[in-house]
Amino acid sequence: MKKHSGAGRGAPAGPSQRQLRAGELIRHALVEILREEDIADPDLAGVSVTLTEVRMSPDLRHAHCFVEPLGGQEAGPVVAGLNRHAKFLRGRLGRGIDMKFTPDLKFAHDESFTEAARMEALFRDPKVARDLGPDDADDADADGEA
Repeated sequence: MKKHSGAGRGAPAGPSQRQLRAGELIRHALVEILREEDIADPDLAGVSVTLTEVRMSPDLRHAHCFVEPLGGQEAGPVVAGLNRHAKFLRGRLGRGIDMKFTPDLKFAHDESFTEAARMEALFRDPKVARDLGPDDADDADADGEA
């Protein structure tokens, strides 16, 4: 009979240590492959890609790879090009890692950079800066720091 832990109730559990380690292994290996291999695709020609994160499925058979093209432009064609060559990259990956199974690769655009830029613009807005300014000074005075 399977034991149930209390951590599974309420909030969903995050990835396991095994998933995180495997994701980093895959990320580092894919970075080397993308750096060394010359993929003949017009959408990938001359484009530098940052591989920001790899999320592994619990069984480690599927890898969801988040990428960001340099400058954040033309993300759609770059992601499509990487997905077209996912089997080729998986074949190269199998030779570069020591895992029981080489995971299937799925590439997606990493939206975190766009979201961070949007939040930065919000913080620079004069209305928001006005609301943030006095509270920071009051908090410092309340802590005894002046």
